[in-house]
Amino acid sequence: MTKTWRLLFGGRARRRWIHLVLGGALAMPYVLVGSVVLGPFTGADDVLTSLPLQLCSFAVGLPVAAVTSLFPLTRPLESGAALALCGLGTDSLSREPARTPGERGRTAAWFTLHLGLGGIVSGMSLAVPPFAVVLSVLPLFTDPGDTPVPLTGHLGRAWASVLCPLAGAAVLAALAACAAGCGALLARWAPALLGPTPADRLAEAEARAAELAVRGRLARELHDSVGHALSAVTLQASAARRVLDTDPGFAREALAAIEDTTRRTVGELDAVLGLLRDGDAPGTAPAPTLAADLDGLLRRTRAGGRQVTAAVGTGATDLPPLVSREAYRIVQEGLSNALRHAGEPVGLRIAAADGHLEITVENPLGPSPSGRPGGGHGLRGIADRVRLLGGTSQAGASGGTWRLHVRLPVRGPG
Repeated sequence: MTKTWRLLFGGRARRRWIHLVLGGALAMPYVLVGSVVLGPFTGADDVLTSLPLQLCSFAVGLPVAAVTSLFPLTRPLESGAALALCGLGTDSLSREPARTPGERGRTAAWFTLHLGLGGIVSGMSLAVPPFAVVLSVLPLFTDPGDTPVPLTGHLGRAWASVLCPLAGAAVLAALAACAAGCGALLARWAPALLGPTPADRLAEAEARAAELAVRGRLARELHDSVGHALSAVTLQASAARRVLDTDPGFAREALAAIEDTTRRTVGELDAVLGLLRDGDAPGTAPAPTLAADLDGLLRRTRAGGRQVTAAVGTGATDLPPLVSREAYRIVQEGLSNALRHAGEPVGLRIAAADGHLEITVENPLGPSPSGRPGGGHGLRGIADRVRLLGGTSQAGASGGTWRLHVRLPVRGPG
């Protein structure tokens, strides 16, 4: 019983009834146009005084309404009203103007349906309640002859005074059921007629996926460049502090490395943000590559007092730009993870063979030199880069040694 009451008289049913009344109000000008068209054909002085002619005027006006709804702004206006009053999800309807013939056709169908059902429910809402009130108050007149309008036939019988209030309540319930049914019908058809097409949904999903990809790329670039710089600066500053009194020359070298690392990182950060903001970043610092920046990366890493050995094979730095950039980031993050989370010395091997570039970073397991527990974000970033290039990566401990091995196709993903 409670569920039925909510369906007929709940907040959602009342808002949908308002939406239908709004459609009936919008239908009135078209009904007047229909009455003007019918007048010369019927010869009636006042078409609107006859119920059959009113219905005919209503039927003539609906096609006119369909034609006027072809304007592009009809869809956003109708979508706004439906979202506010029909209880629909915000993503189910399109707020964009209808531009293609298919979109305009669906909008015209919706507008006609809204005005048609709205006109019917509005007319019933005007006529039924007064009729129900009259039926409900009939028992107050104990003598049928005392009514303002003399009652004849069955209404003049005594048992009519008992059944008329029940009939009035039934008529009002029927009106509520009709309004709720029409409102539910409009709510059901709104996504199909006013919502985005499958092509629109696909385009929106692709745009959202592209946005998420850009965010993921931004996160990887910031983690690799800024994260490595902070780790290197921390190690360099720690080394300078320890030998400041005993080896001033080494301390000066460490401070110079800190200056170089921070300056270079600011340039990389500017390049990353410019690329992600504008799609291209003319005038900003170029992204580092394995061929041009590997030596500087090793020098800055060793400036923190860490033992790093590197073996670079012939042709290992003669790579396509994309592979060279991603390989540099992989080496950078591999060294950062080794220095943050494991012991030393760290061994780096880079070799090119059989159309592939192989990168290996090894270091003995031990307490973290930075005193911080391991994270894992860097390894996920490496795995993402390797997957995008169509390569493979393996990372794990074996025999007291942590080993990261990456294999990349030199020509990128096939």
